[in-house]
Amino acid sequence: MSDFEAVVTRVADRVTPDAEERERLAEAVDALTDRIHDALADVPADADVVQVGSTARGTWLADDRDIDLFVRFPPDLNRAELERYGLDVGRSALPDGREEYAEHPYVTGEFHGFDVDLVPCYDVADATEIQSAVDRTPFHDAYLQERLDADLAHDVRLFKAFLTGIGAYGSDLRTRGFSGYLSELLVLEHGGFEALLRAAADWHPPVRLDPEDHGTATFDDPLVVIDPTDPERNVAAVCAAENVARLQHYARDLLADPRDSLFVPSDPDPLDADAVRDHLDRRGTTPVALVFEAPDLVDDQLYPQLRKSLNGIAGELDRRGFAPLRTATFADERAVLLVELAVEELAAVTRHDGPPVDVREHASGFYDAYADDDVYGPFIDGDRYVVEREREFTTPAAYLTSDALFDVGLGAQIETALEEGYECYVGDEVATLAPEFGVELARYFEPTP
Repeated sequence: MSDFEAVVTRVADRVTPDAEERERLAEAVDALTDRIHDALADVPADADVVQVGSTARGTWLADDRDIDLFVRFPPDLNRAELERYGLDVGRSALPDGREEYAEHPYVTGEFHGFDVDLVPCYDVADATEIQSAVDRTPFHDAYLQERLDADLAHDVRLFKAFLTGIGAYGSDLRTRGFSGYLSELLVLEHGGFEALLRAAADWHPPVRLDPEDHGTATFDDPLVVIDPTDPERNVAAVCAAENVARLQHYARDLLADPRDSLFVPSDPDPLDADAVRDHLDRRGTTPVALVFEAPDLVDDQLYPQLRKSLNGIAGELDRRGFAPLRTATFADERAVLLVELAVEELAAVTRHDGPPVDVREHASGFYDAYADDDVYGPFIDGDRYVVEREREFTTPAAYLTSDALFDVGLGAQIETALEEGYECYVGDEVATLAPEFGVELARYFEPTP
């Protein structure tokens, strides 16, 4: 047995649910299905229930027990009735559950030790006729149920464990990684885990896979996997370029040096304030961080807004000459927008080039506009007018604590949070974030693939 085979055998033993877990899952699904059928008896619509997701297909990881039950309603039911009936059924089946919201509300809760989502959807005839994004899910399930045998399900579990270990599993908008459905399609497309790793190790993005040869839509994503049930959808659309690259890196790493640790997620040891200061002394950069109360949003709403705000601020700092080196954002009770800068302070004046002198109309307009201003010039440099005028902000802190901060593209609720108040940490002050964000700072200052 090769080293690779030995590793995946051990991992498979660890992540494969045993017979007892499978039996308890089946019993829980049967009991919940009975509850849903009882609740549907009081609903004035012809509906049924179907189990979907990894537990339906036998591809879930041991101790990662999610039950997804979809209640399918007629497609001519209006959205308000779908939501109302769906919540009624969900509350009846899971009386201790709570309401969550994706494209429309659903009920989630715990039942016999399993995490359960009860989701209403439309029972459409084809995935191209969906009225809600969740309407696709039963088609995904049916497609994979027909094609995944026990060996492929075994390899799906290995791939999911591997993605989890390298931090690339999950299609939530915080992770922007590989969804369960995408993982299953990739294993199916390549015929197994090892074959997928060998293919990914040699990918040259953009990579396009089209399992059913639809050959229609085009997408501008690093990884494109055309949904076999819906030719207008890229299953990998949410997958960030860095996670595609991360899979490539660790695929090569695992094939070259097989080891169990790549299948186990781990956080770095948190940095303390002194360690952060040591890194800053070594780097000679100027970090700035805006720190504020995190808006009360789920991660799928919060992190896109944080990234949009961070990109807007870093872009403006770049345009103003402070030369951002790297950025990061993270959140708990407080949120942080961190930009590390190569330039700590700029000159008090900045050069502003005008048009060539021979472009008479524009050149005269430029000259007249600055002739009586408090600037150096206008003077001629080469063939054009130039002025040197006072710079608006000579330090990043001056910009970040000004109203000009709100002129860039910020996430709507991040902008509101900043308007309510924020702190601006500069240089060594960033080290004071270590007690709260030591792990995140370790990821930043001690980065790995």
